[in-house]
Amino acid sequence: MGAKPSSARCKDKGPRRMVFPRGRQQFSPWDDTLLSGKDPRSLLKRGMRHVSFSLVTKGMTDIPDFLWGLSEVQKLNLSHNQLRALPPEVGKLSRLVVLNLCGNRLRSLPREIGLLKSLKVLFVNMNCLTELPAELSACRSLEVLSLSHNCLSQLPGSFADLSRLRKLNLSNNYFAHIPLCVFALKELDFLHVGSNRLENIAESIQCLVGLQIFIAESNNIHAFPRSLSLLTSLELLNMNKNEIKNELYLLWRLGRIAWNPMDKGLHISHNPLSKPLPELVEGGLEMLFSYLKDKKHS
Repeated sequence: MGAKPSSARCKDKGPRRMVFPRGRQQFSPWDDTLLSGKDPRSLLKRGMRHVSFSLVTKGMTDIPDFLWGLSEVQKLNLSHNQLRALPPEVGKLSRLVVLNLCGNRLRSLPREIGLLKSLKVLFVNMNCLTELPAELSACRSLEVLSLSHNCLSQLPGSFADLSRLRKLNLSNNYFAHIPLCVFALKELDFLHVGSNRLENIAESIQCLVGLQIFIAESNNIHAFPRSLSLLTSLELLNMNKNEIKNELYLLWRLGRIAWNPMDKGLHISHNPLSKPLPELVEGGLEMLFSYLKDKKHS
């Protein structure tokens, strides 16, 4: 069985204790700016491509209200705080291209996130999400979406409308199957569904014709769907730590057995088929496929 997400991460931790050395209260960077009468826009960073604003690891439980007036922000990083909610005012930041909410305590996202028509990259990994708003599908420019390490078991059917999505990370959640809406995402080239509760992969996987990297490690998958062999763009398939026993010959296009996590090829360690056949696995795909074919027809 694959590793399961810990339910403990979906429980709020106690508040962090603020430390003020030398008996003097230390103000946050934005407090210093406001107290000195400066425009909060002085905190913006104007790079070559984007106007960015970052409040990383500030111990925040709430987002300062002045942020919603910074309409020119294109990259916003609020990661690794203690935020329990994202206010609906986020919809005012209509120029956002990248939004990083990683490592907070969010249980949901506001419907107004669908107003972010320019959003291309959204990180909400390592939170406590149990559901997602259907309105997120209105972010038609979205290309990268990371939802790993949450408490999700389903996606809204409207996610099929995210026609430009290329990279989707659903790992370390509670999915019992890959949501049907995922198979409608024709532009996907990266899909990570590792460390869930999957027991099979639907034949509909063949709809993802551009898929190059597919990671489904640490589940309870017993067999490959035959349609997986139709994915001619597939370069890396990670099925480590499952319950697969045979039919690997369907994946001859991958060319080699891979051991390094970043290597292209077939990752198939810690499955029942490899336990009695270590010498065959070491010998590569050609030797392993030959053995499995002979065994099937004997």
